Parts: sequence; structure tokens; C-alpha cells
Amino acid sequence: MNMELIVNFTPTGMIPTKEMTPHVPISVGEIVEEVYRAFEIGITMVHIHARDEETGVPTYRAEVYGPIIEGIRSFSTDLVLCVSLSGRNFKELEKRAEPLQLTGDLKPDMGSLTLSSLNFVQHASLNDPGMVVALAREMRRRGIVAELEAFDLGMVNYASYLERKGLIEPPHYCNLLLGN
Repeated sequence: MNMELIVNFTPTGMIPTKEMTPHVPISVGEIVEEVYRAFEIGITMVHIHARDEETGVPTYRAEVYGPIIEGIRSFSTDLVLCVSLSGRNFKELEKRAEPLQLTGDLKPDMGSLTLSSLNFVQHASLNDPGMVVALAREMRRRGIVAELEAFDLGMVNYASYLERKGLIEPPHYCNLLLGN
């Protein structure tokens, strides 16, 4: 696998629904199939947002993330797999950290870590300092790398703070998202 260029593929995201577009993968099988298609053309990383198959809404459940990771690893053990720990739909630490509890071959390589709260058009993504520290600490304890998500320079500064406190360590992988 060519790791000179990281191509991060997000097949589902938090927002799209089947009503918005019939092409968005919702079920475990659909997500795994889309990742396989993207793998064939050269992706190196997958940012996974699991969905409840009955309702189509985002879920934090490890029992949904596990089969997605298992399906992807059935055709590639080289892809870097990142689970979403988004604060958009779930506010409780226990829910947001649940995908990090997967172990063995189902253990994710990375977990997303939005470095502060921010507003979207209709909802806020809540990431107070205590939540960010707790998620970073849990990832470090489990040997999972944080995929840093920075929407502004204050978030970049907070990443530096987390590094100084020993909660994350370089080298860092950081998504710089300009706008919301």
C-alpha cells in the first residue's frame, strides 16, 4: 500500500440519509462494500460513521462498529481504520467512547477527537474540555491514536495543550476543517 499519500475515505458521514440520496451506505454490508470499492482505487484510511440499520441514524454502538471493522479487515489489514467519536448526536462519555472498547482484530487504529465545541447550522457538536481530555485519555490507555479535528486555531492550540499534558503524542494526524 502506498502510504506516501494518505487518502482518507468517509463513506457515510453524520448527516446524509437515504432520503437525501439513495447512494449513502447505511447498513454494515453497504458500508463495507463502499469501502472495498474505494480500496480498489487506492484509499489508505477510512473514517467510519456507523448507522442504525433500522432507523438510518448515527449510532455509537460497538456492536455495529465491530462488524464494519471485521468486514473491512476481511479484505485489507493495511487500511487505517478510524471510528467516529462525534459529539453531534451523543453527549455522554460512555456512549461516545463505546467504539474504543473493541478489542483484538476489531480494535480501531484511530478515534476522532474534535478539539472543542462548535455550532453547525441546526445543531452544536459539544466537546467541552473535560470530554476532550477523557476521550484522549481513553484512546491513549487503549493504544488508539487520536485523529485530531480542528475547525479553528483555538483547537490547534488545544492540541498543543493536550500534548504538553501527555494525553496525545507526536506525530499527529490532524484534519483541518475550514468552516462548518
